[in-house]
Amino acid sequence: MKFINPKTDYAFKKIFGSDQSQDILISFLNAIVYRGETFITSLEIIDPYAPGRISGLKTTYFDVKALLNNGENVLIEMQAFNVPAFGKRILYNTAKMYVNQLKLGEVYPELRAAIGVAVTDFIMFNESSKVISQFTLKEDELLLNYQHSPLKLVFVELPKFNKTLEELSNITDKWLYFLRKAPDLDVVPESMLIVPEIEKAFTIADRVNLSLEEVDDLEKREQFERERIGAIELSKAQGRTEGMAEGRAEGRAEGRAEGRAEGIQIGEQRGQINLIKRQLKRQLGELNQSIEDSLSRLSSEQLSVLAEAIFDFSSLADLSSWLETNCPS
Repeated sequence: MKFINPKTDYAFKKIFGSDQSQDILISFLNAIVYRGETFITSLEIIDPYAPGRISGLKTTYFDVKALLNNGENVLIEMQAFNVPAFGKRILYNTAKMYVNQLKLGEVYPELRAAIGVAVTDFIMFNESSKVISQFTLKEDELLLNYQHSPLKLVFVELPKFNKTLEELSNITDKWLYFLRKAPDLDVVPESMLIVPEIEKAFTIADRVNLSLEEVDDLEKREQFERERIGAIELSKAQGRTEGMAEGRAEGRAEGRAEGRAEGIQIGEQRGQINLIKRQLKRQLGELNQSIEDSLSRLSSEQLSVLAEAIFDFSSLADLSSWLETNCPS
């Protein structure tokens, strides 16, 4: 057996967000958000495309989005790269999901809690060794929960999870092990087969069960991810070199530090733009000057969102529409 990597957005969506994934997602959320308790009994997986109902709110895309049986909404994002302002993006998306619940004429008591779950393949909180961190609104001294706890953010930092197969003691451990180790396994461990939802997740993740079209799409995405890692590392090195040179020219410690930081940021952004342009040309053909100009104006955060949306485009018209909607001039 060879399993697809659930830490890529394509595989994560296929395993947790497909039509047959309701029971898998219920088990996963109960394990991650509710510490293994059977809190969620049913849910509906809904369209992750979320335009803003309120004028001025930007359109956003999630990896997986669901409506729980108690009326609460949850969004889940798998993030492989530590892009600028990722924490703010999760908070924004979760808050917007909360706000978007009310339609014209509806009243505030109809609002239900919104939960944002971010699974990251990098460390966000160096000051803590916890793998799963949950944040809610609290009073700053007494730590009292805000009434009805309208927002909850859950961060799962996979690099912090280092348990071996023999050390897995509960269903939360097993789901974390699945996310980290699935692509390295040749068979499903017996201790994980006893959880039907995890066994089903392995079945979906088995490359043998993918169509030729799905395998081709997966390989394109995996290649893009590898190129993206290389481009980011190269651009960091180039930016660091340029920044140090600029800092030395200033001749002051402050100038060196500022120049180095600015150079690294510029280098990273150039690397992102060049990589995305290559992928777009490979998938859609040559880009016109208007699109080239629009791409050069995108921020690092916008480039990261575009990188996740690329594989949904089938024509230059789709790309132009995305740029007009998400990044107006």
